[in-house]
Amino acid sequence: MMGAALCLGALPVARARDRDAWDEGDYQILHARYGTAHHHVDVSAQLRRLARRDGHFQVNNEVLGVDPDPGQRKTLRIMTRDRDGQRRLFEYAEYSLVDGSHFIGWRQGDWGHAEGGSWDSIEHRDPGPHGGGRGQDDGRYEIVRAIYGTKRRQIDVTQELRRVARRDRRVRVGNELFGGADPEPGRRKSLWLETRTPSGRQRRFEYEEGSWIDGEMFLGWGAAGPWRQDDSGPPRPGYRPLRIISARYGEGGRSVDVSDLLRAQIQRNSLRLRVDRGSMGGDPSPGRRKQLTLTYAFEGEDIRQLRIDEGEWLTLP
Repeated sequence: MMGAALCLGALPVARARDRDAWDEGDYQILHARYGTAHHHVDVSAQLRRLARRDGHFQVNNEVLGVDPDPGQRKTLRIMTRDRDGQRRLFEYAEYSLVDGSHFIGWRQGDWGHAEGGSWDSIEHRDPGPHGGGRGQDDGRYEIVRAIYGTKRRQIDVTQELRRVARRDRRVRVGNELFGGADPEPGRRKSLWLETRTPSGRQRRFEYEEGSWIDGEMFLGWGAAGPWRQDDSGPPRPGYRPLRIISARYGEGGRSVDVSDLLRAQIQRNSLRLRVDRGSMGGDPSPGRRKQLTLTYAFEGEDIRQLRIDEGEWLTLP
């Protein structure tokens, strides 16, 4: 039984997630490296072991079994190839969550056997089926909104990113990219891109300050469109995008932010999962009864909040 909503309303049952979804991603993993630009190591084998066990995991030294640059903020870089043969780079900042459903054959762990690879090996691009790369506007993800800052203070930079995208294929995240804007001086910032696939599935990409964005991943990069100028344009008739505003899982003072994890699991504007350590990416308070606290809204509707006990099902809408 699902927890009670603070704002009541009928919630029809959504389609359950296909059991094989973990093996139906769009990207084949080539290899993975963890660390900083100066000190990094190959963690492909560790990633295979994690994939066979969990659909999601948090990036940190303990999980990956190594600290290649003590005292420095690290990044997990996963080098991939899409179904058209083009290479793509996924970057996950330390303590962020990896969603395995992006990747082909995730649960099988039969990938990532390419030896070595370098921190910037994404630059060595494979030719496409006709000997050339994909066009500038052939990405898989439509950008809906771009947010820059920290978890406490952010600004909307969607329009600034559109202007940059018309000029450069690959850009580096930082204050200079957005005209010197600094939403929280002295703090390490990130750029979050809220995107949508042609099927309506939502994805959120996070780029840490100083990292690079490969524009070829995104539909309409390098052109005036077709990605939206803002998220207030006329939606498709009857379509109200689901937005996860915040989500925390745990009990008392021991809880973790699972907002990005839930956003990554939205399919066709619906979300259905059983609240447990598997779906929440871990157990922040072993041996204690935990709860998911979720704040969400459908576009044009009131903000709602749910509290769902461990073991119960979350179903939206």
